[in-house]
Amino acid sequence: MWQQKLHKICQFLAIVTTAAFSTSFCQANDFINNPNYENFKLKTMQQYGLSAEQIDRAMLGAQNRPNILKIMENPGESKPWYAYREMFMTESTIQRGVRFRDQYADVLNRAEQQFGVPKAVILGILGVETGFGNNKGTIITRDALATLAFGYPRRADYFANELGSLIAWTYKEGYPITSITGSYAGAIGYPQFMPSNIGKYGVDYDGNGHIDLRNSPADAIGSIANYLAQQGWQRDQPIGFQARYTGSTPDTVIAKDLNHPTPYGALKQQNIAPLNPVIKIDDLELVNVIQLQDYNAEIYYITYPNFQVITTYNKSRMYATAVWQLGTEIMNR
Repeated sequence: MWQQKLHKICQFLAIVTTAAFSTSFCQANDFINNPNYENFKLKTMQQYGLSAEQIDRAMLGAQNRPNILKIMENPGESKPWYAYREMFMTESTIQRGVRFRDQYADVLNRAEQQFGVPKAVILGILGVETGFGNNKGTIITRDALATLAFGYPRRADYFANELGSLIAWTYKEGYPITSITGSYAGAIGYPQFMPSNIGKYGVDYDGNGHIDLRNSPADAIGSIANYLAQQGWQRDQPIGFQARYTGSTPDTVIAKDLNHPTPYGALKQQNIAPLNPVIKIDDLELVNVIQLQDYNAEIYYITYPNFQVITTYNKSRMYATAVWQLGTEIMNR
């Protein structure tokens, strides 16, 4: 393989020349000798019709980032709800959201009408993900995905697929692969889409002929709405209500799997009800109950299928609740 020959040449140059020359001439691929690298190449070639040389060229200069593996073992979702909430429900984030809402009001209205997804939810996702573009991430996406694909066994296949998708996408669009930056987990742009989701759910919402989630707020708005709609968002239906639980065995009412809701009548018999008595829920309505940890006690929410749809963006129940509450607060300002 030409990449392996280049690797040997680079090793030789590092010995017989100055470090500066060998570094500028040879951008080593930290993953070239990983036992899974050749299998990754073969699968990517088959899936996207790329050549081995194209994949090796895209991986030239790829760097292992061990700090990413440490972050993956201690994500933000490991915090209790009251600490997690404070990461996003800040006055500065809310004010940025209000300004973003006002600046892109027409686009938000269009997306809500077209896809049925409320403006509040779109704003909540943009706020939680990147603070409305304030923090899109600065890690080279290729390096983040490669570090996880070849060093994070628990989800190695997933991240290898995303790395392959990234390489194919950058060739298709003509982007230098090192120009794509994002989060430590490989997410890109305002809405932090993974590479494979850009092709599946990305929308050219500003009409310029390109889907650009890194630089176009309009494309980000349309793409989020399209994604949630395709995940089953129910137009004009609620997300949930805060609840009161007066029983003594909360594990019997807390949903183990949001994909399998329970008729509210059965839950009501176990002492769960909306905190606001004005709210009425039909006994046959399929809902879930979630529990979060506040400062001094547990708090409960009765959630509808739309809450579960938000968790397809990020499976954390705290994430979905933060999106819901932040967006609601921004729309109420």
